[in-house]
Amino acid sequence: MASNYDRPYHPTSKPSKPSLFPWKKPNVYTLPVVLFLCICSYFFGLWQHGGTSTPTFKLPCKSSNQIHPATTTSTTLDFSSHHTPNLTASTSSHAVKPKVYPPCDLKFSEYTPCEDAKRSLKFDRDRLIYRERHCPEKNELLKCRVPAPHGYKTVFSWPMSRDLAWYANVPHKELTVEKAVQNWIIYEGDRNRLRFPGGGTMFPNGADAYIDDIGKLINLKGGSIRTAIDTGCGVASWGAYLLSRNILTMSFAPRDTHVSQVQFALERGVPALIGVIASKRLPYPSRAFDMAHCSRCLIPWGQHDGVYLTEVDRVLRPGGYWILSGPPIRWQKYWKGWERTKEDLNAEQTSIEDVAKSLCWKKLVEKDDIAIWQKPTNHLTCQNNRKLGKSRNFCPANDPDKAWYTKLDNCLTPLPEVADNEQVAGGKLAKWPQRLNAIPPRINKGTVKGVTAEVFKQDSELWKKRVSYYKSVNNQLGNPGRYRNLLDMNAYLGGFAAALVDLPVWVMNVVPVDVKANTLGVIYERGLIGTYQNWCEAMSTYPRTYDLIHADSVFTLYEDRCEMDDILLEMDRILRPEGSVIIREDVDMLVKIKSIIDAMEWDSQIVDHEDGPHGREKLLFAVKKYWTAPAAPEDEEASS
Repeated sequence: MASNYDRPYHPTSKPSKPSLFPWKKPNVYTLPVVLFLCICSYFFGLWQHGGTSTPTFKLPCKSSNQIHPATTTSTTLDFSSHHTPNLTASTSSHAVKPKVYPPCDLKFSEYTPCEDAKRSLKFDRDRLIYRERHCPEKNELLKCRVPAPHGYKTVFSWPMSRDLAWYANVPHKELTVEKAVQNWIIYEGDRNRLRFPGGGTMFPNGADAYIDDIGKLINLKGGSIRTAIDTGCGVASWGAYLLSRNILTMSFAPRDTHVSQVQFALERGVPALIGVIASKRLPYPSRAFDMAHCSRCLIPWGQHDGVYLTEVDRVLRPGGYWILSGPPIRWQKYWKGWERTKEDLNAEQTSIEDVAKSLCWKKLVEKDDIAIWQKPTNHLTCQNNRKLGKSRNFCPANDPDKAWYTKLDNCLTPLPEVADNEQVAGGKLAKWPQRLNAIPPRINKGTVKGVTAEVFKQDSELWKKRVSYYKSVNNQLGNPGRYRNLLDMNAYLGGFAAALVDLPVWVMNVVPVDVKANTLGVIYERGLIGTYQNWCEAMSTYPRTYDLIHADSVFTLYEDRCEMDDILLEMDRILRPEGSVIIREDVDMLVKIKSIIDAMEWDSQIVDHEDGPHGREKLLFAVKKYWTAPAAPEDEEASS
């Protein structure tokens, strides 16, 4: 299927060789001289290098329909790479036969390796532990390419995608029936598409009106609230409608009986991950979110000594808000419809109130169906309350940002110390959008290893330059509507995402758990979102999540940790058909990568990076080809 875009991006475009002396026109006298010099140069090269030729990588050509290279101020253009690899091994008669990566069976079309339904049955159902990440062993990894369903179409562009998705892309009607009266999803059979009216269990009149109700209780304007987390998000309508208010929400829900709710969210162009609060910390740093939300999310907040609400406290910013709607809030009105007793619902609300008090939260308001609590800006008063036995114990000294398979604690994560009660623990944040480029408090206070204010400024400028170059190579990157869901596999300080902030895109900033400096807290302090990840394992997301994937030094980081093709096959799984990839690595590493992605049937091209050809670091631009699973026999019969 051809792309819907007028100016296709072709990573394999080749340049024509320009004249070395563009200001001169060749004539009959100069041509013999040039020919003589070329022959001499050729034989001199053979003598100097023992007769071996060195391959070169060329920048893509400048064409109105294809890739645009960056402009240069040099009077003589040098298109040759100066650090090219030795390809003798790959071209010799003893070369290892290239691997083949065939399409997987259609049953893997929605495969999520670490949330596999069959594998989950081996684990404890208590506290939904079986819904957590349980990844396959090495010998269970698929060595095939996950197919898109037959009839897959290019997704709607944002903001149209917020309201519409092609049924062929996510062929599930369960929620259109189960949640019909709540306006989650409507199936439009005549157009073979799904419509998302913006409804939810507690906001059947639409998320916009529901958010307006919240805005009457706390200030959602002015930039003081930028990052939010939605626990048990459904199809993420709350997060979808907050985007128009410049609030970026991390939505998550488990892969459970509500089939593909996170997949619907991502198809809509809304940030989301598969996840659950069970026995492990959420994969986010402490003090990450300005606001947390649960709308009938079915999480037992008052049970297990309040461990789940204690985890929300860990990831909430000092002064952040927790919003709860649905049971047990306003149980006096709804208890019959919820088919529960007054006593049961009253006991549940009392237990939640008690846990919130033990966390030193203040209940701001309970109005109609919504209740809101606020976390303190520091723990001075809370420390005094603990002496009086009114708050829970503080956790012993540990890393509050460690959150990859880290066990949940019932203890209260202590906030950074302050001198007086007027100070904000950890440092006060600038309002959005100034927050994006202000020096993050974690850096100002010197708590991020090897990162100073000057390093931060330099990194920000570097990524502005790099992204500008990316746009000159891939002319679709600066085209609003071509890309929506982006992934940065090794985000560092979030510079790549920050440089794209003016485009209608969002970036999932990943900080690998294997890096030396944990910088995810800095990324959240900038008003961006992200997660932790070990790239030797699959990501907690559905196939065909991202339009563009950016990987800076990822393969160098994991060179001795896992197989390169497993990482690339995971990238293939989560990349949409006709999605793009930008990989930044040493040239020798890129050649190995290219040999694998060629076997995966991507189009690709290695080019020099933004500083020209004189460094070993190069860039690989690639596009995943459009292909789908074949039509099922019954579909073929119906169409004939």
